[in-house]
Amino acid sequence: MTAASDRLRAALAEPGVLQVPGVHDAVTARLATEAGFRALHLSGAVTSAVALGLPDLGYLHGTDVAELARRVTAVTDLPLVADADTGYGNPLHARRTVEQYAEAGVAGLHLEDQVSPKRCGHMAGKQVVDRDEAVEKVRAAVDSGTGLVVIARTDALSVLGLDEAVARIALFAEAGADLVFVEGAADAERLGAVHEALPDARLVVNVSEADPRLRPLPLDVLASFGVRLALYPVAPLLAAAAAARRAYTAIRTEGGATSVERLTWDELTDLLGLPELLDLEQRYAGGAS
Repeated sequence: MTAASDRLRAALAEPGVLQVPGVHDAVTARLATEAGFRALHLSGAVTSAVALGLPDLGYLHGTDVAELARRVTAVTDLPLVADADTGYGNPLHARRTVEQYAEAGVAGLHLEDQVSPKRCGHMAGKQVVDRDEAVEKVRAAVDSGTGLVVIARTDALSVLGLDEAVARIALFAEAGADLVFVEGAADAERLGAVHEALPDARLVVNVSEADPRLRPLPLDVLASFGVRLALYPVAPLLAAAAAARRAYTAIRTEGGATSVERLTWDELTDLLGLPELLDLEQRYAGGAS
């Protein structure tokens, strides 16, 4: 058990739905912490975008996620939930991925049952591995001895239907997963069906703009369906990319970014802890005791 996973479990034990927004670097980690969230999320699709400049088509590896996770966990005490995709191989590889994430300071992860190479959960053409392989990967993650919070995700809903998706998350829970996650079930109808079938399951919902049809449900409604954790993986990156595009356009066409809303330089350096570091610098200046 790690201190980070302890903090995540404590946050999950509180009433209501734990909101977990996406971050993609040290600055967004500081911003989310400043905003008052209790936990953070690192998406595989987002990591692929910012670290590799590539879409979520299986180019990513756990080492890429762990590297970015280290930068996030270095600047915040908030527990980080990281995307482990398919575990990047068989159950042994999945177990090693969990160990690698623990070494990077990650508090929890979600592991899915797509075939490798995987693709974004909202894309067509997905395939899933058989039940036994999916369950053994979850079991390997739980048995890793790291104490990380394990979220077991199935992508079977859009491939094999709701009954198979429900059957899989029931098996994931039996294998020791802390929470379960039916990708694509974020609306009242499907969440209600999952909750009715498995009323004791602790559910995760993905509130992602990757699904253009998604209309986020109020937190109290999510809670009524047994949802304990809500992920918001890509909204901050989409907002940041839109803002950067406006800034680049303004610089190119107007000769500067004056017309674009942005932080002041002092606001950014304050966020980064410059005043405290300057005070510390003074403490050691000139041999002062």
